[in-house]
Amino acid sequence: MIYRFFSILFLALGLSCTSNSSPQGILDESLMASILVDIQLAEGKVSSLPISYDSSQVLYSLLEKDIFLKHEVTDSVFIESMEYYLESAEKMDRIYARVIDSLVVLETKSKTKE
Repeated sequence: MIYRFFSILFLALGLSCTSNSSPQGILDESLMASILVDIQLAEGKVSSLPISYDSSQVLYSLLEKDIFLKHEVTDSVFIESMEYYLESAEKMDRIYARVIDSLVVLETKSKTKE
């Protein structure tokens, strides 16, 4: 599941073109990064559970809805924003640099608690 997401992401980044202005209704980069961190954590939780693929898809769907509620964003706005950022490799690189940094910090905090 996560490999398919990253494959599509990197393919889109490779084929992307740049745009100078962001249209109205697009989430800002920091909010996108925050949502993507939560999505990555949800995918990790679901993939680590010993449940069937179908069950994991249902569980992930529920977790994703909770993520959008937490950030007060609709799935359509998220998708539209994702499509916008996928058109700009530079912007998407900045967002995923934040995502990776956030995940590393969370992992480090988790290890120090243990």
